[in-house]
Amino acid sequence: MSSTVIMLLVVTSILWGVAPIFDKMALSSGITPFQGTAVRNMIIAVILMISALLTGKATSLFLISPRSLIFLAASGIVAGCLGVFTFYKALQLSETSRIVPLAATYPLVTAILSIVFLKETLTWERFLGTILIIIGIWFVK
Repeated sequence: MSSTVIMLLVVTSILWGVAPIFDKMALSSGITPFQGTAVRNMIIAVILMISALLTGKATSLFLISPRSLIFLAASGIVAGCLGVFTFYKALQLSETSRIVPLAATYPLVTAILSIVFLKETLTWERFLGTILIIIGIWFVK
């Protein structure tokens, strides 16, 4: 893995690690998971549209194939809407330090589904990583 990829992953991890703190603070102030999900996604949409306009990439959005649009819509509905909503509901009901690690076990689901639907191979390293995720779930629960 290149140093650029590693740096991007570190920054991603930090950003994703900070976000649940903001989420929990917002949910603790009395908003509902629906309100949190709706506002979060609206803000994301506005920022991305402004970014697309400022960088001249807005027209590229119309060049996305129908097949890709279907998959992106499915991902947006499953993760960006339903996943965020259920994550917010869990955050509202329990401790952030417990919910975030358990929610971060999604690679286990991805690994299994990628073998089934994308015909990816399961290496010993990935198998061991999957076992470690399961062990981690047991410790955090």
